[in-house]
Amino acid sequence: MNTWTTHQISNQFDEKQGYNPFSTDQVLQEILTRYGSQDQPALTILGQVAGSAEYYQYADQANRHTPILHAFDARGRRKDCIEFHPAWHQWMQLNRNHAVHAYPFIAPQSQTAWVDWAARFYLSGQVECGSLCPTAMTLGSIPLLQREPELWEKIGTKLLSTEYDARDVPISQKKSIWLGMGMTEKQGGSDVRANETIAIPVTESGRGQAYLLTGHKWFFSAPMCDAHLVVAQTEQDGLACFFVPRWLEDGSKNTVQIQRLKEKVGNRSNSSSEVEFKEAWGIMIGEVGRGIPTIIEMANYTRLTCSVGSSAMLRQALVQCLAYTRQRKAFGKHLSEQPLMQAVLVDLALETEAAVQLSFHLAHCYEQEDVLSVAWKRIMTPASKFWICKRAVELTGEMMEVFGGNGYVDAGIMARIFKEAPVNTIWEGSGNVMCLDVLRAIQRDPESMQVLLQSFADVAQQQPLLQAELQQLLQLFQQAPEQLEFMARSLVSRLVILAQASLLQQYAPAFIADVFIQSRYQAFHGRVVGILEVQQQNVEKILARVLAV
Repeated sequence: MNTWTTHQISNQFDEKQGYNPFSTDQVLQEILTRYGSQDQPALTILGQVAGSAEYYQYADQANRHTPILHAFDARGRRKDCIEFHPAWHQWMQLNRNHAVHAYPFIAPQSQTAWVDWAARFYLSGQVECGSLCPTAMTLGSIPLLQREPELWEKIGTKLLSTEYDARDVPISQKKSIWLGMGMTEKQGGSDVRANETIAIPVTESGRGQAYLLTGHKWFFSAPMCDAHLVVAQTEQDGLACFFVPRWLEDGSKNTVQIQRLKEKVGNRSNSSSEVEFKEAWGIMIGEVGRGIPTIIEMANYTRLTCSVGSSAMLRQALVQCLAYTRQRKAFGKHLSEQPLMQAVLVDLALETEAAVQLSFHLAHCYEQEDVLSVAWKRIMTPASKFWICKRAVELTGEMMEVFGGNGYVDAGIMARIFKEAPVNTIWEGSGNVMCLDVLRAIQRDPESMQVLLQSFADVAQQQPLLQAELQQLLQLFQQAPEQLEFMARSLVSRLVILAQASLLQQYAPAFIADVFIQSRYQAFHGRVVGILEVQQQNVEKILARVLAV
């Protein structure tokens, strides 16, 4: 019998799964130890589940079998219901059960609540990202709603609950709920002040009062959430923020009509929609006439989630690259043994650790109220969101290239991460909006910038390259406002890299910090990955730090 040899498969390797992304992450464990976390046992359990082959399969299924809109029932009545694949519910339940949606508010007594939350978000986001959209919005809504006593009394325990309830029924009947947001309108985009949705009081006007909203939202995130925070215009008080439930207390459906679901590049498991309000019922929250500051407070939390989420994508893609190149051979030896590939992998490892260190330190600052932590929150939240999310778009493309044609085939996690990465650069404010927010934060509170830069100066005392960069930035930030705006992307990028370098100088091994600083400030770097000079012994240490053999 003839043996066909053309389809005998060799030198082909599946993407890595069935491992624990917590117990294999040395950097994450160091960070948790540094901040005094006692949450490692719970994170080990989450890592076991999220990294299992079963949950990798759920992630693939949830993104391949995308949400389906059922706008009407069989007799033409409005239904406005979205059907999800069962795999979506597996991930939503996992996030809920592990308090990814609310951990800092469930464990407020913990001194590391935000760092422990970031670890949860980071572990989950390495495998499935779409389910983190409603998770992030629910997180960001909680501190706003806690300041509305009457409303919080009704929904607070349901927001904090770790029991998953997928039923589409009124809030009063549910065990737990999710919150979304609705800001973007087609004529305005990031310019929320251009919103045209109108809110008319039912009887009295003002905070805590009921209104009827009429208008259209071009992007309405996760429309199956149990309620949304919506920005609308009022006749007397300007823009205001409203809590708009999906169902009314009498058991009828609120008149928030889903027009269509968006066909997105990535983030496919999550439903993003276009909706119309037809006198939809809502309650004003926040101070009268301060709708934008109210919703921006929520956005500050969700911008933090963007930084942590993009760091998670970088981590997952880096692990996949290293695992693959240690198995795949070309020209007689493993890819991971070839010097040029090592240069690429080392550079990716440096960038990933810098992103992770920055994201977690920023999360730690959300636990503190000292002057420096406040400066970090005000300035570095938009700055980090800008830089880390931008870099994730470029670097996930580079990482996909490590797999060659296999990476470009839309049948695995590498292609999914590549398509997922751009959402965080756009959601919650584009790159330009983030840079302008950094400038606004500095202009409103110049002392916060001085405090931030002084902290970098304290670290840079023994590092001439950082000292030189700090002095240049101090001079550049003294320019006229119009020149600052023109240079905003450059200034914010340099500010973030300086922050990353300072964190690595303080907390990472010398073979990480020294190579990062040298490559970012001395070598010709930044146009493509892999342009750096590293001693072979440090190559081996850096790659071993990513993922032990």
